[in-house]
Amino acid sequence: LDKYILSLDIGTSNIRCFIYDKEAKIKGRSSCRIEILYPEPQAVEIDPDRLWKQIVGAIKESISSASIEPDSIASMGISTQRGTFMLWDKKTGKPFHNFLVWQVLLRFEGYWNMECTMMYSDWGLTRNLLFTVSMRLLWLFDKYPDLRQLAKDGKVRFGTIDTWLVWKLTNGKVYTSEYSNASSTGIYDPFILDWSGFFCSLLSIPKVIFPPIMDTYDDYGKCDEEIFGFEIPIRCVVGDQQAAMFGQCCFEPGDVKLTLGTGAFLDLNVGEKPHASVAGFYPVVGWKIGNKITHLAEGSSNTAGDAVDWMLGMNFIKQPSQSEEIANLTDSSEGVYFVPGFNGIQAPINDYLACGSLIGITQNTKPEHVVRAVLESLAFRNKQVFDSMTTETSLQIKKFVCDGGVSANKIVMQLTTDLIGREISRQDQSEMSALGAAYFAGLAVGYWESLKQLKKLGVLKETFIPNAETAEKI
Repeated sequence: LDKYILSLDIGTSNIRCFIYDKEAKIKGRSSCRIEILYPEPQAVEIDPDRLWKQIVGAIKESISSASIEPDSIASMGISTQRGTFMLWDKKTGKPFHNFLVWQVLLRFEGYWNMECTMMYSDWGLTRNLLFTVSMRLLWLFDKYPDLRQLAKDGKVRFGTIDTWLVWKLTNGKVYTSEYSNASSTGIYDPFILDWSGFFCSLLSIPKVIFPPIMDTYDDYGKCDEEIFGFEIPIRCVVGDQQAAMFGQCCFEPGDVKLTLGTGAFLDLNVGEKPHASVAGFYPVVGWKIGNKITHLAEGSSNTAGDAVDWMLGMNFIKQPSQSEEIANLTDSSEGVYFVPGFNGIQAPINDYLACGSLIGITQNTKPEHVVRAVLESLAFRNKQVFDSMTTETSLQIKKFVCDGGVSANKIVMQLTTDLIGREISRQDQSEMSALGAAYFAGLAVGYWESLKQLKKLGVLKETFIPNAETAEKI
């Protein structure tokens, strides 16, 4: 009986589930769009009950599309968006609120000023870690005082999507998180590999609410038989960006991965020790396998694919793939510039009050000039993050790879390559987070035997070569 790996990827906008064979080829697949709620300005939420139904449906559909027997699934890997969390009742399992998505901005009730003050007075990690989970937790406890007391009494459980999902899939038997997801919350300290007592004490957040941590690939139990009619061994849980890094086989210090999705994430493998950034880059755990931990430095931009969606909404383009075609109607933006700052601008600028802007418009400005300006802005931002990160870490860059939906845009990719002056490669598969989770899950059960074997599975689709003349013109 042939065996397969099931990989579930829960991103910011979509749920995707894939069935992989031994050659890392996709045997079956399914996808659906996550229903995002916007109950008030700056609030971004997900209904956990609706999300659960979508996840179960996606898994069932992928297995059905692969036309395989349930017992042919060797193991399951899970990749999730990070920093999105929820609190629920430890005894009943009932959520206290919807998932608060990582994109939430707390620009109200004094939390913004508190956060800005604390970002510049932390203990050497990064200037914007508190932008993630800490402030939203503090806001929840201040808004619902009874919830804080329940948490102190040990009656509340905290979980990012990975923790909650494993808990749901195992019917409450397994409550845990994993290093890459925990370190992306801003509350877990990657330098001491524990939930930060300092931040918990400082913000009066009961440390007892946080789950224990397991290795990236480990025994996370089995999907309860009542859910799918059969059990599926869960052998990997990992954050989406770290999963994409692993799927791209960025195993060595100096390897760089750029994911251009809803937002943009540039990750640099910094080896076995975390990097303490002065520019504001996140020190996150990439993955932990046995006794070996791989650390990453991560720079992010909230605006990437969002900018393409904005052009769609403004009727500059009819569909996302058309942006390249329209931009190619002109070889210059004719002095039009776009600032990709819909939700602030992250490191190394660290201005969370910044907003997007379009400047340089004249009577001669046409839609193609605006479209080109938007696409060019994404490349400019990629260069800004890359230059700052490489200068700060002083690591020799060994390879640079890219993935994500926006990486299909050749204008963005070629200009990014030209600006940084380095070759950038793109694999044939675009869903690298799902592939990375599959690799982890496969290694855990011996489906694949080594990192060396994984490197042979990737199929290179395209390599972009830098053109210095283009960079000078721009």
